[in-house]
Amino acid sequence: MADILYDFGTGRSDPSTFPAAALQAAAVKVIEEQAEELTQYPGGLGHAGLRRAMVRREGEREGVEIDPDHLVLTNGSMQAVTLTAEALQEDKGDTVLVEEFSYPGTLSAYRSLKLEMVGIRLDEGGMRIEHMEEELARLEREGRRPKFIYAISTYQNPTGFNMPAARRSQMIELAARYQVPIIEDNCYADVHYEGDIEPAVFALDNNPNHIYLGSLSKILAPGFRLGYVYARPPMLEKILARRHDAGSNYLAAAIAAEFYKNGISEHAGVTNPVLHNKRDLTLSGLRETLDDICTWSTPAGGLFIWVRVPDDTDRPKLYELAQQNGVNYLPGVSFHYANRNKPYLRLAFGHLTEQQIEAGIPVLARCIREARTSNEPRQFETLFD
Repeated sequence: MADILYDFGTGRSDPSTFPAAALQAAAVKVIEEQAEELTQYPGGLGHAGLRRAMVRREGEREGVEIDPDHLVLTNGSMQAVTLTAEALQEDKGDTVLVEEFSYPGTLSAYRSLKLEMVGIRLDEGGMRIEHMEEELARLEREGRRPKFIYAISTYQNPTGFNMPAARRSQMIELAARYQVPIIEDNCYADVHYEGDIEPAVFALDNNPNHIYLGSLSKILAPGFRLGYVYARPPMLEKILARRHDAGSNYLAAAIAAEFYKNGISEHAGVTNPVLHNKRDLTLSGLRETLDDICTWSTPAGGLFIWVRVPDDTDRPKLYELAQQNGVNYLPGVSFHYANRNKPYLRLAFGHLTEQQIEAGIPVLARCIREARTSNEPRQFETLFD
């Protein structure tokens, strides 16, 4: 197997914008000032300073005041995904609603918990509300009320779609009608390039059964392993009851709190223009090499572009060819709730250099063409039928 030269598979930010000097200074200050606290367990909620910083982050973006004592720091957002699912699950086989294509980590966690996932079809506005309503009505008739709806509403992974506020309100109304909590995973909202930032569910509705997940992996670094859950009592207590560790990484949280003490906008102002340019380079490469046979998303934020390939593409052959030619990506099967090998692939562009993007997309395009069984032009105009 050839070395991977163009890794479009991993969703990370640009390494060149990592604020090493500022974080080093923050670490020195934290260790000098909080040495005693570092010798103690942080407790279930976690570092108070970072909770306040994340409350400020959410408040400034959403325009809604939240209580820092209703925010729980976690060891990455995946712990938040698992904790919240465990808090709402009653038995193996419980039903939950997810996007037809969703984050592989979440899908893997739900499979491990033996949850039965019902996939809701997508379009360019995210989950299709009419299909969600059909599935909720069907499950109600069968006596199987879902335990929750899991939604990545902003810059959805893998598609990059942004659910409009009107559709979010429709989802909230449906959830209330069928008495189903919403778990909203909002890891990407601050990786924003253009257009409006749509409001989070908690900013549109004060239902105490809704749960909100956040992360620092996409705006700072995944190596910090810092995520959080925002939930109000009594839901907050249900989640904390599932926590069996002694809290999240205090040192990482303290450093991040010091770094973000004046808000996140300054650092986002450094990282987002770089990522925006890389998105545009990736889109330009796709237009130049695949416009006649593929279509793809144009995300207004986030780290991913979702590409639809022709139906006659031999997907296993494509993946093998790409690997042999030094290109990595994640195939559509990785994101499908039922593990179906659909004709899609996801491109992550954040951590590659501009030169790698410009060189790698034509290589991938050649592999796609070689993996087809015909030379027919594109038979579709949209990402989803």
